Amino acid sequence: MKDTTSYTTEEIAHILKVSKLTVYDLIKKGHLPSYRVGRQIRVDAHDLEAYKTQAKSGGTVAPSAAQPMTAHVENPTLAPTSPRQIIISGQDISLDLLANYIEKHSTAYRPLRSYTGSLNSLVAMYQGEADVVSTHLYDGDTNAYNLPYIRRMLVSHPYIVLHFLTRWEGFYVAKGNPYNIQTWADLTKPGIRMVNREKGSGVRVLIDENLRLAGIASRDIKGYAIEESSHIGVASKVVSGQADVGVGIEKTARLVDVDFIPIIQEQYDIVVMKTPRNEAIIQLLQDILQSEAFQKEVEAIGGYDLSQIGQVMYETF
Repeated sequence: MKDTTSYTTEEIAHILKVSKLTVYDLIKKGHLPSYRVGRQIRVDAHDLEAYKTQAKSGGTVAPSAAQPMTAHVENPTLAPTSPRQIIISGQDISLDLLANYIEKHSTAYRPLRSYTGSLNSLVAMYQGEADVVSTHLYDGDTNAYNLPYIRRMLVSHPYIVLHFLTRWEGFYVAKGNPYNIQTWADLTKPGIRMVNREKGSGVRVLIDENLRLAGIASRDIKGYAIEESSHIGVASKVVSGQADVGVGIEKTARLVDVDFIPIIQEQYDIVVMKTPRNEAIIQLLQDILQSEAFQKEVEAIGGYDLSQIGQVMYETF
């Protein structure tokens, strides 16, 4: 009688001591017959044994665990005739790296980048115009990031939130901090010129929420209406002397050589709609985020805490 045991891709990866993406590649190439049960791809034990026997006899050999991640397809049993275009929305450079990994390790997707702020990215997702969205939106009433906005914006829609990274946000000031800017109230000091971020960006939400909590009117801040669309743009205004203070991430302060006064360690998450069509891309994202190779490349950029990368922060059912 045939063994009726079956294995998930994760279990097979553990047995063969390879990555899950290598298992997907074996399935895609027909070396491991598979089938789907709900959201899971499974392989019967006798098919796995047949593969191992063939590999031992000089047939197809299982790739080494040390090999880099290999191709992943949306439906491993049937390669698509053309890749599905997916829009990855957000402004951090780490998302460019994520897009490169998806393109490199998948034949099912063609990632396209949209450099849109967090709030506008969520709006685009709600309207069906973005597939993978990054958010770093601060809610002053709960002192929490992202979920308060996601729940309101995507109400009645199924979604999953994956933690990506954390990073420090703070004030950009001239070398030596000549105006001793330490708090939000300091933005109202006479003569202080601010440069702002564009509406819809996570930084703009952080600024406006903190001004609201502190009871500071935007009209009392010189330069509040002057906007830049990137961290580098804000920092450059400060280093050139066109502004005395701006808000952005620590990593950019080091690049542009301005002083950095930390304000808050923000949470940067990824949101994907939970639909049958997105099952495979969610799995692929989790595999990439949790892979050592990807994490090393993100760490090399500098300025990120990846201690919780890939963790499910929230998931609708």
